[in-house]
Amino acid sequence: MWLGVREILIITVSALLLSLIIKTFFFQSFWIPSASMEDTLVDGDRILVTKWRPGPLELRHGDVVVFKDPNNWLQHDPTEDPTGIHKVGNEILTFTGLLPEDAGEHLIKRIVGLPGDTVVCTDADAQVQVNGVAIDETYIKPGTQACGREFEVTVPEGYLWVMGDNRDNSADSRSHMGEPGGGTIPVANVVGTTFAVVWPLSHWTGVGNPFTEDTAPPAATTSTE
Repeated sequence: MWLGVREILIITVSALLLSLIIKTFFFQSFWIPSASMEDTLVDGDRILVTKWRPGPLELRHGDVVVFKDPNNWLQHDPTEDPTGIHKVGNEILTFTGLLPEDAGEHLIKRIVGLPGDTVVCTDADAQVQVNGVAIDETYIKPGTQACGREFEVTVPEGYLWVMGDNRDNSADSRSHMGEPGGGTIPVANVVGTTFAVVWPLSHWTGVGNPFTEDTAPPAATTSTE
C-alpha cells in the first residue's frame, strides 16, 4: 500500500513541479474578465501567453499583452475570497499554473506605442497616429471609434502605451493620462504576450500580431542633437 501511495505522491509532485517550470519560463494561462478586447477576445475566454516576449524576444506594435496593474487601474468591487481548503487548493493550482490567473491584478490590452513613440489622436473619429503615420487597426471592434478622444503622448523609455480593441468600452491608457505615468505602463509589468485562445473550444484560435513589416507603425526617430 505504501508503495502505491508513494508512487502517487511522486507523480503528483512531479506534475506540480513541471507545471511551475512551464509557468515560470514558458507559458501561463489567464482568463478574460471583460469586453474591453472584443472582438479579438471575449469575456470568459481562456488564453495562453508566452513568457518569451518580453524577454529573449522584443515587444512589437500590435502585440496583445497581459500586465500587472500599474497604478490601481482595476477598481473592482471587492469579491469574497475562498476560505479553508478551497483557498489553499486555489492558491496551489494558480501558483503552479494549473488554474488560470484571474483578473485580480492583471489586465490585457494591445500595444499601440513602444518606448520613444509619439502617439497622437487629432479628434475622436480620427485614426491613431504613431510617429506621424496613421495606422490601419483592423483589429478594432466594428462600430467603435479608433481614438475616442484627442490626445498626444510621447512614450517614455521603459514604458508602453496600450489600448483595448473595443475602444468604446476600454479603460486603457487614454483613461489614465492624468495619473502618474501619464497613462503609460512599465514594460517591467508585462507578464507575457498572448498567442492563443484555448477555451472554450468554440473560440479556439491563434492570436498573432496583425502587422507585417510593411504595415507596422514606423519606429521612433532618435534625435542626433
